[in-house]
Amino acid sequence: MAKTDSKKFPNKFPTIQQCESKGRQDHTVVADMDGTLLVGRSSFPYFALVAFEVGGIFRLLFLVLASPLAGLLYYFISESAGIRVLIFATFVGMKVSDIESVARAVLPKFYSSDLHPETWRVFSSCGKRCVLTANPRIMVEAFLKEYLGVDMVIGTEICTYKGRATGFVNEPEILVGENKAKALQKAFGSKSAPHIGIGDRKTDFPFMNLCKESYIVRPVPGVKPMNQDKLPKPIVFHDGRLVQKPDPLMALLIILWIPVGFLLACLRIAAGALLPMPLVYYAFWTLGVRVKVKGYPPPQAQKSTGQTGVLFICSHRTLLDPIFLSTALGRPIPAVTYSLSRLSEIISPIKTVRLSRDRVTDANMIKKLLEEGDLVICPEGTTCRESFLLRFSALFAELTDELVPVAMSNKMSMFHGTTARGWKGMDPFYFFMNPSPSYEVTFLNKLPYDLTCRAGKSSHDVANYIQRTIAATLSYECTNFTRKDKYRALAGNDGTVTPKNGLAQKKVMGC
Repeated sequence: MAKTDSKKFPNKFPTIQQCESKGRQDHTVVADMDGTLLVGRSSFPYFALVAFEVGGIFRLLFLVLASPLAGLLYYFISESAGIRVLIFATFVGMKVSDIESVARAVLPKFYSSDLHPETWRVFSSCGKRCVLTANPRIMVEAFLKEYLGVDMVIGTEICTYKGRATGFVNEPEILVGENKAKALQKAFGSKSAPHIGIGDRKTDFPFMNLCKESYIVRPVPGVKPMNQDKLPKPIVFHDGRLVQKPDPLMALLIILWIPVGFLLACLRIAAGALLPMPLVYYAFWTLGVRVKVKGYPPPQAQKSTGQTGVLFICSHRTLLDPIFLSTALGRPIPAVTYSLSRLSEIISPIKTVRLSRDRVTDANMIKKLLEEGDLVICPEGTTCRESFLLRFSALFAELTDELVPVAMSNKMSMFHGTTARGWKGMDPFYFFMNPSPSYEVTFLNKLPYDLTCRAGKSSHDVANYIQRTIAATLSYECTNFTRKDKYRALAGNDGTVTPKNGLAQKKVMGC
């Protein structure tokens, strides 16, 4: 590779639109990240996500207060100094394992929604892919390697001490300007220059000049990020509380809204828990919670006539699904669940019954509950945020032929009402902290008896049929992913928690 000479950089590189992407299978590409591989030129939103998901509202506030200083240094002193402030404000004192967890479970969703279509056209066409970025490698590596098939990630290395980040960085310091070029030379050696270098600003010129071909990604207003369905690997699972990417203004709004939103959430939860169920629907509307009901639910079971209850089979979006089903029906419907926090059980306006995941025990419990009336179950076993349905457990199909599929969907503008890594007791609060959350409950036709186990169908066939029916209603995609798949992807475990209760211990499965 040629020696860099900052005085000989060309003032203008060809634009990325001029780069031919065909026949690049044997080529190596090196690209910057912010403003190049991503449409957005600012890394603040991703630092803000780490700050909030690991450190909470006060860490996010610290970052927001530090951001004017970071911007001043970045634009008027040096790019490196500005990034140092962001790294310090975000990472100081954090556990490295927590940062890695957020990088694996939270950031990919936001990164994938901001991919630059022209850069990706070229980047994805090359056989070997490298990303060279000033961002901390710990933040970006999981997404780049797992979802974009990147072979090598060269980024700023944060300094750690006893498993915690110090807020400082290791040599060779922040990877900008000449430091990027030196890092590229070290990674590729002096004889194997990358075929393509892609950047978006003057401080990328040093490493771009080392590549056989160099292209610039110029900021063009109105460029729309690439559709996520073109990713090599779809993002089915993701975690984190924030719905939108928090730019500085959004981060400030979140900080200001949380105290107000928490009080509003308490009021909404109290209305749902204390008012008679026929009035909850109207109370929710008054308090800004929208509930839309479609389809025709079956009549209420009458125990006096010997009619057993129906089993409502719901898609699982949050742990509030059974509550909004009851709201739509105007009467409380008991729910069986694999796991609930004690707080969620206390504030729940409906009866909740925990399943043990022992088939015989659970089957007997469900049969007994159905003899008393209607019942609701979410056979996915855990929630999924994206437009996918996880594999349905087939146990419910073996217990009754009175099956009513229910398609549940919801919309949240600020906070997600689910978590895999955090405390689930806050899930209902975060859902109701949204300014105007909504739920849509669609009752489908009761399953004909000739499609149930009574007609000789296997329980797996029945479960798969109902899954496909609900998916078609919601325009979702069916998958074979399970609860364990979700927790392995997001939390690095299979969702099993072993709490202590005196001397006794029992396994409880995360929801």
